[in-house]
Amino acid sequence: MRMSDLVAQTILEMLDTHNGDAQIQRNELASALGCVPSQINYVITSRFTPEQGYIVESRRGGGGYIRITRVQMGEQNLIMHLVNSIGSTLDKAAAEVMLNNLFARSVIDQQTAQLIGAALSDRSLSAAPQEIRDSLRADLFKNMLIILIN
Repeated sequence: MRMSDLVAQTILEMLDTHNGDAQIQRNELASALGCVPSQINYVITSRFTPEQGYIVESRRGGGGYIRITRVQMGEQNLIMHLVNSIGSTLDKAAAEVMLNNLFARSVIDQQTAQLIGAALSDRSLSAAPQEIRDSLRADLFKNMLIILIN
């Protein structure tokens, strides 16, 4: 398992244990996992974003901490939040993160996640010119998400 996956898994376990709210001492967590503190920062900024349903607060200095809170939303609100956060373009990696988040929160099942992922893949979009694929992916994903609401 890659270090970034281990850090993310540890933070997710902390969130699950503490009802969606974890307070992290960056240096302590890095020491416990055997990594550098910047690795903790990287994972938080890339995997615990508002688009993924998290609020991150930090306090610097002695006794500083990072607090991560999982936003509690109903399925429809979560889906609309994603639709509104997509924008005019969406790369493959961001689409995969959003799909994984929907699956992890049991908004969609594994088969639905795989179907949507296949439709948004570079392979499925290969007939479109490279310069419009991310725009096309964003439009497709938004429309699929809106269908999930109805």
